Amino acid sequence: MDARSSKRPARLGSFRAKFILVVGGAVLFDLLVSGGLALWNVQRLSRDATLEVGQGLEAASQEYIRTYADSTAAQVSLLLRQVHNDVGTLAGVLQAQIDDPERNSDVGAAIARTSPGSVSLSYDQKTNWSQNAPGSASVVSVWGYLLGQDHQPRPDVQSDIQTSAVLDLVAPSLLQRGASKLQMYFIGSKERPIFRTAPYTDQAQTFDRLYPGHNEANFWDFFFPGLYESWQGWAKDMKTRPVADDITQTAPYTDAITGKLIVSFFQPLWTADRKDVAGTAGADITLDQLAQTVENVKVAQSGFGFLAMSDGNVVAINGTGEKTLGLRSASDASGAGVTGLERSLKGSAQPAIAKLALDREQGIQHLMLQQDGNEVPYIVIVKRLPATNLWVSGPVRQEAMSLGVVVPEREIEASLYAAQAKISEATNRIVLYQILAILLSLLVVTIAVFAASKRITGGISALADAAKRIQAKDYSVRVAISSKDEVGEAGEAFNRMAEQISYHTENLEQLVEERTAQIEDAKEEISTLNAQLERENRRLGTELAVAERIQLMVLPLHQELEEFQALEIAAYMRPAEEVGGDYYDVLKNGNRLKIGIGDVTGHGLESGVLMLMVQSVARALQEAGNTDAVKFLTDLNSALFKNIVRTKIDKHLTLAFLDYDGKEMILSGQHEEVVIVRANGDVERIDTMDLGMPIGLEADISAFIKTREIAFATGDLILLHTDGVTEAANDGGELFGIERLCREARRLKDQSAEKVVSGIVAALMRFVGSQKIYDDITLLAVRHR
Repeated sequence: MDARSSKRPARLGSFRAKFILVVGGAVLFDLLVSGGLALWNVQRLSRDATLEVGQGLEAASQEYIRTYADSTAAQVSLLLRQVHNDVGTLAGVLQAQIDDPERNSDVGAAIARTSPGSVSLSYDQKTNWSQNAPGSASVVSVWGYLLGQDHQPRPDVQSDIQTSAVLDLVAPSLLQRGASKLQMYFIGSKERPIFRTAPYTDQAQTFDRLYPGHNEANFWDFFFPGLYESWQGWAKDMKTRPVADDITQTAPYTDAITGKLIVSFFQPLWTADRKDVAGTAGADITLDQLAQTVENVKVAQSGFGFLAMSDGNVVAINGTGEKTLGLRSASDASGAGVTGLERSLKGSAQPAIAKLALDREQGIQHLMLQQDGNEVPYIVIVKRLPATNLWVSGPVRQEAMSLGVVVPEREIEASLYAAQAKISEATNRIVLYQILAILLSLLVVTIAVFAASKRITGGISALADAAKRIQAKDYSVRVAISSKDEVGEAGEAFNRMAEQISYHTENLEQLVEERTAQIEDAKEEISTLNAQLERENRRLGTELAVAERIQLMVLPLHQELEEFQALEIAAYMRPAEEVGGDYYDVLKNGNRLKIGIGDVTGHGLESGVLMLMVQSVARALQEAGNTDAVKFLTDLNSALFKNIVRTKIDKHLTLAFLDYDGKEMILSGQHEEVVIVRANGDVERIDTMDLGMPIGLEADISAFIKTREIAFATGDLILLHTDGVTEAANDGGELFGIERLCREARRLKDQSAEKVVSGIVAALMRFVGSQKIYDDITLLAVRHR
């Protein structure tokens, strides 16, 4: 190269000046664009992270509130259920006495001999009633209209006094254990409404002081009008009960003996022929017990709970909650947090609370409440407790109390604001560092461009001169190579190019003809290959669509699953590809039912075809009347083995069947473990490895097939599944597993088969999350109605 050309001054129109301008400008532009994009991406990442964190924290907070509400509702329900159980236990003892009059008389006589204080009454001349003296485990009061002219109980009343003394044996133990109760009692029939209560209190004296005139009116009509008549209606037709349970509770009222707000729980006793009411067993609990559970609700810093009747009357809430909800109390009652009977949400000073619906659960609700002249956002969730029979005044009706949880949104979102502030701080720091990095890069690039331009332009000028000579058709020109860098390589390339130009110029026409022929041949071959590829793609797509359609068509229809009176069946199948290799079927022939489940190795078209073969052969054998489980699997394997050999499909499958004739449930064949959840909650797992071998491996498998009888009683649940359920993995590589499947099945055992299947599938999908599902998933639930 010419050394002088490398020392030329960088004139404005020179290559060096243009090099510096273009390269420097391009690099500067690239730095500015890349830096700007980096800053924009950082800002976008910050916004996205803030949004994701916000959504995640909001979802987690709301889930926490839902869980907290569910847990508190469960505590309240458990307290009520414990009282129901204790009342039911007492009622069971008393009902057993009524149903066996001879034993009833013997027990009463025995108690009268051993504990005379329990049945010996003293007459009160002033108030005209009789009552046993203190010292007994219970107090029995007999009103004046149940006494004879001699002021002694009538003979039939005296008999009730003796037989009801069995309360002394049972009630003390029930009062000490189970749910905390104020008292338990027996009230006689409307003809003989004696009142026996444990523990002993001045019962009749308290009634005289608080309820003047009660001794002149029938006990039931005076204290509980309409309740006894509702029970008599139940005796005629149990379907008239508002809720399918004998337990009846009252609305909160002031207890005559303790002066506290209480709730009474009754279970009617029936005559031996079950055609009339023979009295009731009962228990009282204070509203303090319910209120304590509700008042202990504390979500975030100032979240609280409340318990309300269906008419909106709040029966339990703490002081903070009462003020926040704007409730107005018409009366007070003893006991922290326990309200009077006239404190209703409908009368709230907060319009949003006054309109709050309690007749149904609506999930998370966002309400604006007035506080110090400002509107403050709150989150409210309402959970309905199980329905019960309620007496207020008149006929018994259905009642479902509601538990509410109220939390200020600002407290729930405090962690969100803190996270957003941290993200914003980190974003600003990254932006500053990015700007500094861009400025430093710009300085380094500027220095490098000026240094490189001086070295490069000399060689480039030489190349430019040589190019002009080529333009002048001097193909003999060559560039002297003076360096081993990229400019030197460019010179070498230029020299080779000059040689090739010289060669191609001399042979141009012949080369053009040869290359044109080659291009035409290549175009024709590419066109042919594209046409073949398009036809093959259409064919494969059509085959997959047809196979998928056929596979779905042969699955049991929903109405088929509902035909079985004794069983409730539900199923779920999800192929890993368009065509899956899992098999399940429910086949019915007369009174016999055959339920099958299998898993073909792999998945895709061949696995789907083999699954269809299994379905077709199984249907044919069932329709042919093959009722022997061993012969059924042997014949099915024989037919499939021959088809596999013929079609050269390198596949086989595990396969098991349940045979049910209305009495026996027979299991045969080798597949995954069968899970059985008994009505009492026990879980059994049956290994099927010894009941058969994979189908399609051998021509004759009769020696390997065995059967096992499974006990299947009312309320039992059987789960059949493929390994796609237990081997589904989450992002951490953990498998869903058989143990987790058993836990979910036990949790859902009281649900319908459809809800069992959907509940397990939902749990599985939550577990898998965003992880890809690589295997077919099939799940069947069979419940004995």
